[in-house]
Amino acid sequence: MVQKYTILGQKIGSHYLAMATLGTLFGATYMMTGGSKKPAAGAAPPINASSSDEADFIKKFMESAEADEKKQKAH
Repeated sequence: MVQKYTILGQKIGSHYLAMATLGTLFGATYMMTGGSKKPAAGAAPPINASSSDEADFIKKFMESAEADEKKQKAH
């Protein structure tokens, strides 16, 4: 009732070959799409400032820009 194939000297049923093929396909797809996780959305890129004054200015500017953005979304 089942088609049998000879593989490496063993008779293997076609239903076992089908299950192995599907298992390999879905297993490989799952492993390939897992990948590394993306960084958190709130994480900011590093500030490459030449001095601490410049870094402070950039931080204050970013905070004020975020505050303005929140105000605009509220309206």
